[in-house]
Amino acid sequence: MTSVTTGLTTVAGNVTGRSGSPRDHRGSWIPTGSMIATRFMELRKRRGLMAALLVVNIGIPTIFLTIRLIMHATAPKTYGPAGGYDVFTALVAGIMYVFGFIVAATLGCTAGSVDLTDGMFRHLVITGRSRLAIFFARIPAGLAIIVPMVAAGFTVVCAVCVFAAPTKLEFQGVTVPAGLSMKGLETWAADHPKTVVCGFGFQFKQGQQVNIPPCFIDQRGRVVTPPGAPKLSTVPLATLRADAVKIAQQNYAGYATHFLKPSTSLMIKAGLWIELEAVIGLIVGLGLGSLLGQRTISVILMIVLEVVLTPILSHSVIPHLINVQRGVVGLATAHLEPGGLPHAFGGGGGGGGGFLVPESTTVAVCVIVGWLVVWTGLGAWRMAKRDT
Repeated sequence: MTSVTTGLTTVAGNVTGRSGSPRDHRGSWIPTGSMIATRFMELRKRRGLMAALLVVNIGIPTIFLTIRLIMHATAPKTYGPAGGYDVFTALVAGIMYVFGFIVAATLGCTAGSVDLTDGMFRHLVITGRSRLAIFFARIPAGLAIIVPMVAAGFTVVCAVCVFAAPTKLEFQGVTVPAGLSMKGLETWAADHPKTVVCGFGFQFKQGQQVNIPPCFIDQRGRVVTPPGAPKLSTVPLATLRADAVKIAQQNYAGYATHFLKPSTSLMIKAGLWIELEAVIGLIVGLGLGSLLGQRTISVILMIVLEVVLTPILSHSVIPHLINVQRGVVGLATAHLEPGGLPHAFGGGGGGGGGFLVPESTTVAVCVIVGWLVVWTGLGAWRMAKRDT
């Protein structure tokens, strides 16, 4: 029998050479757990950055809702409930979506440039670790910070908006039972004809007889007719009921979109949506920060992208540049907005209404994936080619 000596032996699961020393794996582009933990600790110890993340993601919604809770508790007739559907949608689409992206981008820009600004890049390179591994370790480290913070702030919003939701629905300034079907709203309108004909908005078709004298609902919920106008008592009750039913039918589409509190499905979809926006901000900011090598300019560019360029390019069709507009990641994310939320940047989403540059869901997903891949690639390339 002939034996062949390869010069390699296995010791405790590691491949070793003739000398018995383990083979060096520091050249691998895959970051180790210790590298990720180190990057996480470096970011977490930046107290100013962590304070900004906490204030924006958790502090602002908490302070806003706490003030509403106190105001409603001290003067419930003057100030409405602290939570509810309207408060939830306003906070998610108006504050958490935009500012969550900005602070996540700030974290990403910091992670991408911190080694250069602190003068530590040379020391990392001479350890023999792969530059790609050094870059890729910052992605899970950043996600481990921003994802729980966004989730914590969103949980606070959901909890208050559900448990402090109003018990009565205010529609067109009139207190109406929530969740009625079309037939249910018609029945309620027939039982409260004066409230409906004076409080609900309506527009009868041309040639249709109008039997309603001028009237309105005051701040105390009372039916009021202007001085000198005919009283509602001059109109037969059957006529008022018939008109109230017609008005209820005309207003049902708007009434059906009003809820006392956000549904579970809406909260889940909205939470995933703002987490996606935060992840995009982090990774794009990381790539940009690594590419430019400094944080300040990178953060300014990310703010301009989110606050200035995205709203403009999302709502203005520029001839011959429509495909360029569709390539903006903010427009793509707006197209993935869950139904039931007000429109991001004043347009888009599934809530209906508002103009947004048209784009299919497939294209929107491809644009988001493309931005994540391209900016990750650019940041990794710059890290690999940067002079020490």
